[in-house]
Amino acid sequence: MVRGVPETEHRPVDAVLFDFHGTLAQVEDPIAWVIAAAAACGAALDRGRATVLADRLVTAGRAGGPLPHRVPPHLAEHWADRDLYEHSHRAAYTGLASTVPSDVEGLADALYDRLLGPEGWLPYPDTEPTLRTLHDAGIRVGVVSNIGFDIRPHFAAWGLEPLVDAFALSYEVGRCKPDPAIFLRACGMLGTDPERTLMVGDTPADAGAVKAGCAALVLPAAEPGHTNGLGATLALAGCH
Repeated sequence: MVRGVPETEHRPVDAVLFDFHGTLAQVEDPIAWVIAAAAACGAALDRGRATVLADRLVTAGRAGGPLPHRVPPHLAEHWADRDLYEHSHRAAYTGLASTVPSDVEGLADALYDRLLGPEGWLPYPDTEPTLRTLHDAGIRVGVVSNIGFDIRPHFAAWGLEPLVDAFALSYEVGRCKPDPAIFLRACGMLGTDPERTLMVGDTPADAGAVKAGCAALVLPAAEPGHTNGLGATLALAGCH
């Protein structure tokens, strides 16, 4: 038996919480990211130059990418607060991008702005069918994310907003995963008991939901355009 999912004659859970990045959606390919951001600044980059620049930017620290190799001292406070305040999130990631030399004026801000719109992300292929199946089964759905900006417009653009009942975003809630408080807030938004709630994510921070009394399913993140096993959620939620 999965912890927090009782074996009853009824469906095992009343609600499923999902992480956003790495679980429901993935940031766009780094090279496409750099080319699009440069174009927004009025610069055309060939693929070779964009590839070199993308590698350096990802190493420096890209939102939705690996953790930065090093955070400069002048960005340390913003980095620590990036998922709690919008201004710190922007300052941290534009600051990291600015450490990479480029002759494209305004590139750091343009790179960050790609995050703020749905065009900078790709939902996983199994995201829509998974959310729709849960919704149609009457199971409440929430999104719980450590993030410094509003992702509701992304879901609206993808046609997924009607399938999500609540968003618990760290910069709005004031707590970050794995703090049990953010999971409890999400359960409160949905009006569900944590013991009948499943959290689905891709990192140990998502498994922090167990301390809030929820069950947790941790899946491996996948590259953009590839399925990542979200369908396993349906069996645990009693959707067959």
